[in-house]
Amino acid sequence: MSVDWADIVDGTWPAAGYSILGPFRLRQGLGGGSRVSSANALAPATDAEINDAEQAMRAMGQRPIFCLRTADAGLDIQLADRGYEVLDPVNIYQCPVDHLTDTPIPRVTAFTIWSPLAIMKEIWAQGVIGPERLAVMDRAEGPKTGVFLRRSDQPAGTGFVAIHDGVAMVHALEILPAHRRQGLGQWAMRAAGIWAQKNGAHTLSVICTKANDGANGLYHALGMEITGEYHYRQLVQGE
Repeated sequence: MSVDWADIVDGTWPAAGYSILGPFRLRQGLGGGSRVSSANALAPATDAEINDAEQAMRAMGQRPIFCLRTADAGLDIQLADRGYEVLDPVNIYQCPVDHLTDTPIPRVTAFTIWSPLAIMKEIWAQGVIGPERLAVMDRAEGPKTGVFLRRSDQPAGTGFVAIHDGVAMVHALEILPAHRRQGLGQWAMRAAGIWAQKNGAHTLSVICTKANDGANGLYHALGMEITGEYHYRQLVQGE
């Protein structure tokens, strides 16, 4: 089964607004980060069309930033020639949800809760996931939940999961520094898988920057496979 991963990302981590300008789909992020503020190409673009997209992003109060997938090699070269720098290359991982539902989660370790508790918002804030990104979570229209993690009877981490077109995607997984390297990432993903299965999803997915060795190692260890990748290019010089 073919999955449109761009559609899954937009469905589970939505921008505040979308518009089409020439060959580009523009996103209005309202401060919610690159994922909800980037433009992506629907067709090959001329230099003039790139100029128009840049002006439109600036008019929204955003720095010009483009999301580039494997098929966008031509645009990638065009943007590099214009002085755009690569930002945050990522892997997209996926696995069937039942791959993560076979191991019981230790008691009082992981809870699925929505709306988020105040302590969950505090943990996210420590990971620079503030009100603008919480607003992204609020905009997700399908089934969604937060994952609240505890360790040694203390709050330890949190994450967000949403479903679009049968695919559950984990976002904003944040574990407090004092509780890292204790296996909580595994329990967060397994809790997400159990919740996703109960809510009708057939696939669990997550996006991870290629530079995050620990998280990439976790997803590999859980048997998740890389199913796609993308990166951003942003214009820094002259902004």
